[in-house]
Amino acid sequence: MTLFPYSRASLIAILSSLLICLGSSQVLAQQGDQGVKTIATLDVPRYLGTWHEIAKFPNWFQKKCVSNTKAVYSAKPDGNLRVLNSCKTAAGEISEAEGLARQIGGKDSPKLEVRFVPEWLSFLPLVWGDYWVIDLDPQYQLAAVSDPRREYLWVLSRTPQVDPKVYADLLQRLKQQQFDIQKLEITSQKNDGT
Repeated sequence: MTLFPYSRASLIAILSSLLICLGSSQVLAQQGDQGVKTIATLDVPRYLGTWHEIAKFPNWFQKKCVSNTKAVYSAKPDGNLRVLNSCKTAAGEISEAEGLARQIGGKDSPKLEVRFVPEWLSFLPLVWGDYWVIDLDPQYQLAAVSDPRREYLWVLSRTPQVDPKVYADLLQRLKQQQFDIQKLEITSQKNDGT
């Protein structure tokens, strides 16, 4: 089971939605919001591995996920990254989606783009989504990822649970970046045996 079924109707709906979002994001960008700031540099090899989702802004493509959401990043020979997202559904099944990420800019750029549509559609610019690392601790244990329009936000951790004080400090930094942290939805991370 995948997070993104690839039927023709689904792809048309996705592309239509992306066109609408592009138009509305241009309007928002013209309203003069303070831009989203990324971290200064990203050491991609240190970023690779497993990240557990701690919280997120609700979004349509993760609606079926009820717990244990995580992402695994690995290097590909061409310099891009393989992304494997997974979660547990209400039916108890594991849902997976494999995607591709590529850095935008230099080799230490914190700005990436990701896509989860089939490779044959990768030539379309609208199938790529922004993946900006906007907060990351020096030990690469806790991260926040968003986009330039603040439509999406994920808090990721190397461990399924985060120290409450560390999480609260991150929320304060996100507020300073004008994120509406009230929209954050905590992700349930349960032991595999539960």
